Amino acid sequence: MSHTLNAKADVEANAGARLNASLDDQLAAQFEACSTEPIHTPGAIQPHGFLFTIAEPSFEILQYSANALDLLEPRTGHSSPAGSSPQPGDDPRAMLRDALDQIIAAARVECERAQDLARPTLMGIFELGDTRFDAMLHRSRDVLVLELERAERSTGEGFAAMQSLVRALGEGTHRSAPLSSLCETAAREMHRITGFGRTLVYRFDADGHGEVLAECIDGEYESYMGHRFPASDIPSQARDLYLRNPIRIIPDANYTPAELQPTSARGVRATDLTFAGLRSVSPVHLEYMRNMGTLASMSVSIIVKDRLWGLISCHHAGPRYLPYSLRLAAEHLGQILALQIESRESLREAEHGLTLRRLLVSLVTSTAESGGAVESLADAPEDLMRFGSATGAAVISEGRLRLVGDTPPPAQVTALAEWVALQARDVVTTDRLGEVYPPARAYAHQVSGLLAISVSQLHRNFVLWFRPEVSRTVLWAGNPNKSATRDEGDGMRLHPRRSFATWREDIGGRAEPWRASEEAVAAEFRHAMLNIVLRRAEEVASLAGELGRINKELEAFSYSVSHDLRAPLRHITGYADLVRDYDGAKLSERGVRFLQNIKDSAKFAGTLVDDLLAFSQMGRTTLRPTRVAMSELVQSIVRDRRMDPASASIEWEIGPLPELIADPVFMQVVMQNLIDNAVKYSSTREHPRVEISSEDTDEAHLVRVSDNGVGFDMRYVNKLFGVFQRLHGMEEFSGTGIGLASVRRAIERHGGTVHAQGELDRGATFSFALPKAARATAAGTPHNEA
Repeated sequence: MSHTLNAKADVEANAGARLNASLDDQLAAQFEACSTEPIHTPGAIQPHGFLFTIAEPSFEILQYSANALDLLEPRTGHSSPAGSSPQPGDDPRAMLRDALDQIIAAARVECERAQDLARPTLMGIFELGDTRFDAMLHRSRDVLVLELERAERSTGEGFAAMQSLVRALGEGTHRSAPLSSLCETAAREMHRITGFGRTLVYRFDADGHGEVLAECIDGEYESYMGHRFPASDIPSQARDLYLRNPIRIIPDANYTPAELQPTSARGVRATDLTFAGLRSVSPVHLEYMRNMGTLASMSVSIIVKDRLWGLISCHHAGPRYLPYSLRLAAEHLGQILALQIESRESLREAEHGLTLRRLLVSLVTSTAESGGAVESLADAPEDLMRFGSATGAAVISEGRLRLVGDTPPPAQVTALAEWVALQARDVVTTDRLGEVYPPARAYAHQVSGLLAISVSQLHRNFVLWFRPEVSRTVLWAGNPNKSATRDEGDGMRLHPRRSFATWREDIGGRAEPWRASEEAVAAEFRHAMLNIVLRRAEEVASLAGELGRINKELEAFSYSVSHDLRAPLRHITGYADLVRDYDGAKLSERGVRFLQNIKDSAKFAGTLVDDLLAFSQMGRTTLRPTRVAMSELVQSIVRDRRMDPASASIEWEIGPLPELIADPVFMQVVMQNLIDNAVKYSSTREHPRVEISSEDTDEAHLVRVSDNGVGFDMRYVNKLFGVFQRLHGMEEFSGTGIGLASVRRAIERHGGTVHAQGELDRGATFSFALPKAARATAAGTPHNEA
């Protein structure tokens, strides 16, 4: 029995899951349909007027709204048609033509006079029977659209309202009122001239949400001041219509649409009603209005710099019609408000941009004066952070990182810079870094806003500004996440939300947004810094070329001198031997000593010449990298030293050594010099000891040669690897002073580095590190170095 019940439960669960999936599919399809609904070609109008489409040049009526037949009812006056209502079989086209003859004639004249009929034009007031109509005409593609609305008020009233609006907003301009005051004035004036119960002025943020900045309401209406309306309330195609046609009115949300009827059986294509004031609207929007307790609404677009900045939205609890003349005044108010906003935004951005450019000049000038190094920007931390209105900044120059202000740890900033490099954009900005770069959520309190410029990808130069998280509470007019509900029936249907009660949301992970002027001047900053970097690169390249030429000349000179000195030195040694052999018996003891000094000096000079020649050749010889077993190389050198009586007492300690990819001849020179150095300077010890060891890191192989000899003072460590640099006198330890210089040149030819550590009378350690990833110099390119 239990198995049967379980099986039944499984069947019901699966059926429920399939039903839910089906309903979800239905809902998704309806969302898609809503987002692509052709609201500019609804095929119907609102019934507070009549609409006709007219062909050119015949001026034949192509379509009429279904309610237009009401015009054919018996009327009094000269414009009445035959005097009886239409009968079955009558031709509606001919009857409408007769009724509208005077207006169509006026439309013909208007078409001949007007340069452009892209937007509705008021042709005038016409009488049909005992009713006066406002007649508006515009061209939609290849047809004329004629709209008739009852003229309930005088045109002069609309002009008087417009004059009042201009005066009220003009005074606001004169007083340089802040944006909030300007919007309050607009809401109050719109409320006064239209008589709607609630008037809101709101702007759209970067996400498309509308924030209410001002309102004017009658006592019984709910306030939405400071609230936000989610972007989903206005689909993209509706926003596009608001941008193209700046005014839309719905006198009664319970209206029954009047469909457009063709006057002939062949029909016509769907008419674009984008600019028609009578255009029917989406049923979903009408339901939205009713849920809000609004039966009449009017929206006026606020268009700033060709973008939909915001809306003036008017609501009324009952039906409310506004005649065309007053709608013109309302549209004009929106245009004046948009101009005021644009002028304020432009002035504010211009002033801020001027301040930023002053800082830019200061930063760029100090960078240029410091030699053009990007990292010198961090030497002026206050100006650098002020430039980005930031609490922290980072400067990365050729892999070197400098931080100022409040920043994440260096490793996290370096990783962030790598992410910036991947964006492949000159300027990267975001006020919600954690959403686009998830690792930043760990330090959102320091960096939620990022402004970054990539000065040079080639040289890895970046400048980053950081803004901290600014947590805030947003008041929504209803839960913005509830836009769909389940029907009581068998399916799911898309509904606008049913409640507009205040809904609070705590928002984190966001910083103050970057202003347009900040992004623009950041791009200028990058361009200026790039010029400095490129100029510096050109100077360095020019200097490198000159140094290369000088180095080649010096090497050629060194080689020539070294080669040419060999012969006279051999002659000196040879003649000294001849004097000793032939006339040695005649020489005094002092003469013999002088002769030996001549030979020793000539021998030393010969050694010096040989070392110089070898050193010179190391800069000219092409590297031939191969696998070098350092253990075998070191063991062979140590075997030779053990055979020398002078180093027989040395205690050798040799640890495991790596296998390197290097030139074996160069490595032989390096290890011979380092080992001979250790042997020489530990020879005065009672128990001399030399240790050879190695260490591996992720990036390099490290080899060390240590001794317990006389050591050296670390104050002079930078002199050790120079040519002819000695820290001990010739009378103490012999040598030419070229060995360590040869070591450095050989290692640097392989892309490595050399180091020395010592302490007087306590020994020394000489080491070198070779990168595991060989650089170009290890691939065979001769290296020029003075």
